[in-house]
Amino acid sequence: MTLQSIRPVTHDVHELTFEKPDGFDFRPGQATDLALDRDGWRDEKRPFTFTSLPGANHLQFTIKSYPSHDGVTEQIGMMKAGDGVIIEDPWGAIEDKGPGVIIAGGAGLTPFIAILRARQKSHGSLDGYRLIFSNSKEKDIILREELENMPELQLDLVLSDEDVDGIHHGQIDGDFLDNAGLDFGSTFYLCGPPPMEDDVSEALKVRGVSEDRLVREEE
Repeated sequence: MTLQSIRPVTHDVHELTFEKPDGFDFRPGQATDLALDRDGWRDEKRPFTFTSLPGANHLQFTIKSYPSHDGVTEQIGMMKAGDGVIIEDPWGAIEDKGPGVIIAGGAGLTPFIAILRARQKSHGSLDGYRLIFSNSKEKDIILREELENMPELQLDLVLSDEDVDGIHHGQIDGDFLDNAGLDFGSTFYLCGPPPMEDDVSEALKVRGVSEDRLVREEE
């Protein structure tokens, strides 16, 4: 695929838009393995989630760059229109199973961007959906303005490393879950750094959330 455009979303996150291959389809929440189409990088595949909708005439990704890793995401952040990538078939177990509580950490938001956009388009609102979105600092919040303006979405922002008025400061742990007024009979969606996923998953299970009501990537 050829990159059509790239724009910054935060200080280290970019939205990349590509021409869409004929007949390519996916479900909101799914990802693909992507590699840069250049010498020395074609075997360096990494998983990234589609953030466009399946019916769009383009494919879009919202990707966080990690310059300290000196790798694929750093190179992606420096791409220019006309550059090429190679993608494989879509995959992933995260999909919309109806209203519930989404718990996301950092770039773990990306599977839910297309899910929330698709739900908003099909139903007109996100009534019954709650997003608890954790980041290190305020500047790290991906697509904050769009999330705050999604109709009927209940949004809780959490910062672990910064204390900002109007935003919860701390970790998403058992105490946070107990004080958040959650219905533990709901469907829960979870995506984030592996240590966070493991901790939150265990905390939810302790509170009676069964595996069949916890939507996350299969291990």
